[in-house]
Amino acid sequence: MGSKNRELAQIFDRMADILEFLGDNPYRISAYRRVAELIANLSEDIEELYRSGKLQKLPGIGASTLLKIEEFLKTGRIKKYEELKKKVPEELIELMDVPGVGPKTLRVAYDKLGVRTQEDFIRVLKDGSLARLPGFGPKKVENILKGIDLWRRTKERIHIIEAYPMAQEVLSYVKEAEGIEKASVAGSLRRFKETIGDIDILVSAPKSLWRSIHEHFVSYPEAESILARGETKSSIVLKNGRQVDLRTVEPESWGSALQYFTGSKEHNVRLRDIAKEKGLKVNEYGVFVASTGERLGGKEEEEVYRLVGMVWIPPEIRENWGEIELALKGEIPKLVEPRDIKGDFHMHTNWSDGTNSLEEMAQEAHRLGYSYIVIGDHSQSARVANGLTPERYAQQWKLIEKLNEEYEPEGLKILKGCEVDILPDGSLDLPDEVLREFDFVVASIHTGFNQDNTYRILKAMENPYVNLIGHPTGKAYGQREGYPIDIERVIRQAKETNTALEINTPRADLAPELVRLCVEEGVTLAVVTDAHAKAHLSFMRVGVGLARRGWATAESILNTRDLQGVKEFVLKKRKLMGSDA
Repeated sequence: MGSKNRELAQIFDRMADILEFLGDNPYRISAYRRVAELIANLSEDIEELYRSGKLQKLPGIGASTLLKIEEFLKTGRIKKYEELKKKVPEELIELMDVPGVGPKTLRVAYDKLGVRTQEDFIRVLKDGSLARLPGFGPKKVENILKGIDLWRRTKERIHIIEAYPMAQEVLSYVKEAEGIEKASVAGSLRRFKETIGDIDILVSAPKSLWRSIHEHFVSYPEAESILARGETKSSIVLKNGRQVDLRTVEPESWGSALQYFTGSKEHNVRLRDIAKEKGLKVNEYGVFVASTGERLGGKEEEEVYRLVGMVWIPPEIRENWGEIELALKGEIPKLVEPRDIKGDFHMHTNWSDGTNSLEEMAQEAHRLGYSYIVIGDHSQSARVANGLTPERYAQQWKLIEKLNEEYEPEGLKILKGCEVDILPDGSLDLPDEVLREFDFVVASIHTGFNQDNTYRILKAMENPYVNLIGHPTGKAYGQREGYPIDIERVIRQAKETNTALEINTPRADLAPELVRLCVEEGVTLAVVTDAHAKAHLSFMRVGVGLARRGWATAESILNTRDLQGVKEFVLKKRKLMGSDA
């Protein structure tokens, strides 16, 4: 998604927030929210869509919306938005991003307690004023304070889902400069850490071209300001407030510089300690004999590790979590790779809360070269997500069967699936006689986030038709930390019942340390995009990075199996749990 798409989506969302704060027409608020979601989920650049005349034809883009988009594309602003911002203190507008704080909560604090700043709001939370108002109370206030803490922490860092495509856009632009031999992202993004501070880009080129490369970099169209401009390092701040650093090195130092600037710090310190024991010195310029300064190499990363007596270590596991000891013995596991992925088990269509149609999701999956996909729309109790009744699932199955007539000969099988809610008592939102008709079932918790949910998940896994537990710990980056859960019991039962656990890419759930625990225990994992639009299917690349960060091999990931392998996985559980299959 282009940066203009992101910015426009944020503007329409923010206009909806302000209108809700002001108590405006609910229909207009909903319309702005729908437009924000539509733009955020576009896979094409909005400027291109506008120029080609396709934007006007999209459902949900009316005449008034089109004028605002046109105004933004021509002037970089929307007058209506500027007017609305003057009606609400800016500091309060920012607080609308806090988990648990909506426009209505802020309006109450504004009217009843005279809140005008963020400090005012925190004061009335801590002194009990807000808790004493009807509809609030100590528990709600406690959750809001936790939300503010989470919001402040996440404001300082970028979720990898946002950072990865952003970095790829900058990297593509940088590569257009003359004379570049190699270019790569570095730092925590190359290690696929769940959150990123700044984006680091490294380039190798002859020294005579460094100045022109940096001039090209600081001229990036989405740059808001230039923090530093040099020949070896330059830094810019993008219009979305994120910092990008560019470093240039000579080709002979490419490998050692890439290794050095990828990190982690702990990994690099350990590597250099081992090099020192061998009489070597390793830095960003190369590998040297410590006593004489003789340069031994450093052109490629593999060479750096080899000279220190190790096999190459994948960037995602460079955290000093035991990888160096394995590399010294030549025993680094072969991690799962993007090309191993054959399908996706968790996506939504406009039958529930997705943006695109079933047909559009299938078309995109076919374009990506998948062998199979599971359509996993929400079940009936998820009313806010337009969950499906058994009758609506039956209607959807007919469409899936029809689409399979078209796509199966082309190599793509669309599997009948659902994301069934795990109810408060651990039972499922659909009866077994319906669940058994699905090809693949994802079971997830969507309520009761403040309670220990171990029992609910353990009970759900006992059902012979549940194949995958969705977002197992309840973590949703930037929204909540996750619910209390005995994850070790969940992992044990997942293995015993032949139930897979999900690596949910947009939520970064499971965390890498839990992925690694699952791999060690022999639990099957599935990397999913939880796509709510066809553009989200591209999240799979990030999901594989998160899996690799948890030391996942292809053997441990369900969606590296072919269609027959997936069917066998489903059938094995049904037989194991005593179903008549």
